[in-house]
Amino acid sequence: MSKISQLAENRSSQEVNISGQGMDRVVARKVPWGRKIAFALGAILAALFVYWLVGMLLGGRSLSVNSQRVMVSDVTVGTFEDFIPVRGRLVPRSTVYLDAIEGGRVEAVLVEDGAVVAAGDPIARLSNTNLQLEVLGREAAVTEQLNNMRTIELQLEQNRLSHKRNLVEIDYQVIRLNRSIDRQRELAEQNLVSQSTVDELQDELDYYTNRRVVTLESQATDARLQEAQLAQLRSAGEQLETSLAFARQNLEDLNVRAPVDGKLSGFNIEIGQSIERGGRLGQIDDPDGYKLNVQIDEFYLGRVDIGQVATAEHGRDEYDLRITKIYPQVNNGQFEVDMLFDKEPGDVRRGQTMQVRLTLGDNSDALLIPNGSFYQETGGNWIFVVSPDGTEAVKRNVRLGRRNTDFIEVLDGLEPGERVITSPYTSYVGMDRLTLD
Repeated sequence: MSKISQLAENRSSQEVNISGQGMDRVVARKVPWGRKIAFALGAILAALFVYWLVGMLLGGRSLSVNSQRVMVSDVTVGTFEDFIPVRGRLVPRSTVYLDAIEGGRVEAVLVEDGAVVAAGDPIARLSNTNLQLEVLGREAAVTEQLNNMRTIELQLEQNRLSHKRNLVEIDYQVIRLNRSIDRQRELAEQNLVSQSTVDELQDELDYYTNRRVVTLESQATDARLQEAQLAQLRSAGEQLETSLAFARQNLEDLNVRAPVDGKLSGFNIEIGQSIERGGRLGQIDDPDGYKLNVQIDEFYLGRVDIGQVATAEHGRDEYDLRITKIYPQVNNGQFEVDMLFDKEPGDVRRGQTMQVRLTLGDNSDALLIPNGSFYQETGGNWIFVVSPDGTEAVKRNVRLGRRNTDFIEVLDGLEPGERVITSPYTSYVGMDRLTLD
């Protein structure tokens, strides 16, 4: 075969091969079913995550709750009675405390606790040796001071009398000399005596005359000073007498007596017991009058005032009271008030308790929800509102006002006919939505 024919054969065989390739097709690689399922699950989870994230961003934290475990109440329109229930304890209307003015040892107990006493009745007798010795020493000192004052008064009186005697003596000498001079002058005119004798008598008369003037001045000065000194001495004497009276009264105070009429209580001293000065021995209560001492939550301190009325239950009867005193000190979240009965109930005893209904304001129409323990967790600032279909409850800000044992006044945030959850929120405080199953 020639070279030309071989070339022709090779070309025809290549053309045949090329034409065969045109009849081939590309077969797609098949994906396993397991991978398809994994992709589908991933997509579903991603969609759920997106849904949860959107729910969190738009609706806040949520919690599924059994609908049987919550209490759902209606928002209604009604009459709000502005009162609070409190409990009061009967105490005597007036109490006088019995304290030991002077301390000492109990020597005798003359009455028993619970006895009815009259003012001035002896109750107990104390002894205090130091006080008795002190009073005796003070009595001696006072007596000595009084004796000194009497001595000074006597000296002053003697000085006054001495001046008086001097004046009497001077007046006598003046009178005597005047008479002698008159006689001697008559004799001198008759040359029976010398003129010197007359002059000597005149000089003596002048001396007594001048001495009388000086004595009068001295007497006036002494009298003025003596009166001032006597006034001071009398004042000091009165003070000494008063001091002695106080000392004796302190000694008498060892005999304890009832200051007022009443019933003795809290009197538990024993013979031989040492009582310090100012120590509490007991108290005397008014046996016929009582008042109620009431503890009120500090939340109502600004709404309680003198003269507010209340009602107390005793047996089957109700008794009207009025607030007469408010103690503003707050202890353990409460403050105290005293209430007096308009008409006191009979058959009551000190320490007995009564249920009291304290009126804070007039009745008025208002939007109401039942009072529940949810208020402690929310402070009245928010509440869970149930949806119309009852499947969920959403947190909503509200403004609540007055409250009593049964209802709370709604000021803003709720509408009549809506339903709210009023059971405790202890487990729901951080939630924004509750799903009710």
